[in-house]
Amino acid sequence: MTSRTRPGRPRASVAAAVAVVLGAAGLAALPVTAGAAAADVAVQYRTSASGATADQSEPWLKVRNTGDGAVQLSTVKVRYYFKADGAGTAYRFACSWAVKGCGNITGTFGTLANPTATADRYLEIGFTPGAGSLAPGADTGDMQLRFHRADWQVLRQSDDYSFGPAQTTYADWSKVTAQLSGSTVWGTAPEGNGPTDPPTDPPTDPPTGGQSLFDDFTYTTSSDPRIAAHGWSVRANAGGPGVPGATWAPENVTFAASAGNTVMNLRTSTAGTAASTKHTEVLTQATKFKNGTYAARVKFADAPVSGPDGDHLVQTFFTINDLKAPMADDYAEYDFEYLPNGGWGEPSNILYTTSWETYNPDPWQAVNQHTESRQSYTGWHDLVLTIDNSAITYYVDGQLFGTHDAAYLPERPMSINFNQWLIDLAGQTSTTPRSYDQQVDYVLHVKDQVLTPAQVTAKINAYRAAGTAFEDTVPAN
Repeated sequence: MTSRTRPGRPRASVAAAVAVVLGAAGLAALPVTAGAAAADVAVQYRTSASGATADQSEPWLKVRNTGDGAVQLSTVKVRYYFKADGAGTAYRFACSWAVKGCGNITGTFGTLANPTATADRYLEIGFTPGAGSLAPGADTGDMQLRFHRADWQVLRQSDDYSFGPAQTTYADWSKVTAQLSGSTVWGTAPEGNGPTDPPTDPPTDPPTGGQSLFDDFTYTTSSDPRIAAHGWSVRANAGGPGVPGATWAPENVTFAASAGNTVMNLRTSTAGTAASTKHTEVLTQATKFKNGTYAARVKFADAPVSGPDGDHLVQTFFTINDLKAPMADDYAEYDFEYLPNGGWGEPSNILYTTSWETYNPDPWQAVNQHTESRQSYTGWHDLVLTIDNSAITYYVDGQLFGTHDAAYLPERPMSINFNQWLIDLAGQTSTTPRSYDQQVDYVLHVKDQVLTPAQVTAKINAYRAAGTAFEDTVPAN
């Protein structure tokens, strides 16, 4: 089982029953700069569409730094709360104009855990690293934002919690909330829905019990019989994703000692032709994983081991099941995908997390929600994905990276996969041989338990302290 041909970047969104955000959607939560310890923010609001009903809602916003330290905008989230016109009504976000540039502003929709008479959804506004920072006293300037029903029917905003019909000029507005590096610093959410601040001392002891898969990848070669005995497949069959005509090479999956542990190495190589291109993939034989926690320590690489750089490479950790028919609504896939040299229209390195509802391979249509960060992620990273009955949450190195909506929750179990492959051969046209490595230290799944990143680390440490290299107590379907 493999990822489909265009895993990271959505090309189109369909199905009005699902709230889908087109274009840039999501938020990368990155560490605040060292000088921002005393930072704080406030939010100003005005509306450019003040009627009780409108073709689209137009919340225009400014974020202002009210502290005495610089604020990295990529650490800021702003939520505007509203009442959906119907349970199945889908909405789309757009940015008309912004001083910081619309390309640096993201918007995604979420569902409130505790609906009220004036709010059951929110629009979350975030910023890419390209938005830069705010000096003390500075603001973002105009962000002329809007959202509308996916079917373009007139929407009612008079019953929306954050809507202020009299706010036709900018002023501080407490009915939107702002979070700074995960802590709520501005505004009041609808009753019972305050954004949860991280605890001062987050729990590190993982819950007891729980059916788990853990593998420390202490194997010798790709033909080690323990790999199959432990439920893994090293892919050899032809097919996508990636360069048509490329092969999937089991011999390019190797194991070596690193920092006291054994790591799995996936090597992808090419000499600029389909016949010379070798991809690599390792996946579970069983599709028995659904809700719970998924974690892996993965080493991404910006540069090749040898040869010229520039290929459109994809390095991954993901879960997936099979697409039974185009646009089948029981498809599921949850991805970490790193593109060190860009691809899918991106000019340089980008990390995607993507939650899939379904897709159509031809013509290409996608229903998904994704979060991205345009920066280098070369080196080792702790990747954590949690799925419960309300949301899909992604963490990178202990920091919240993105939260995706309940509309994208899985209906069927999935496999766990790692692969590395080339999107195409257009990034580097040289015929000089080159190869790229992606390494994996461990993988963990805990069925039906949502663990914090700190609890994941504690669980891994406990396995290693006990000398446990492999465990699989997750029942088969």
